[in-house]
Amino acid sequence: MCHQSVGLIARAVEAAGIPTISMTSALDITQAVKPPRSVFVNFPLGHQTGKPHQPELQRSIVRDALRALETITTPGEIVTLPYVWDEKDDSWEDGEYRIGYLEPYVRADIGGLS
Repeated sequence: MCHQSVGLIARAVEAAGIPTISMTSALDITQAVKPPRSVFVNFPLGHQTGKPHQPELQRSIVRDALRALETITTPGEIVTLPYVWDEKDDSWEDGEYRIGYLEPYVRADIGGLS
């Protein structure tokens, strides 16, 4: 499902009294849709819970997201989780964030990663 749809669904579910947490790797879309609570992971689209075949990483990310569900108190808040896809190579971002598609940002803008 796309980030926008999930954000809109989360708002409807919350309106029914059920808490939600959205996991996103598309910060700009999430900021625009404003789901009730979100965590941002700076990973390629579709990989919010981490790389394949890394269950410990995946569990850590899901645990952190669930903790954020308990701690976020401001509606629309987005918590940036401190995970990095590849510490030595961020070239994947060139394919994900093409010029003209999204506003450029640097890792320092999303939680102080460098």
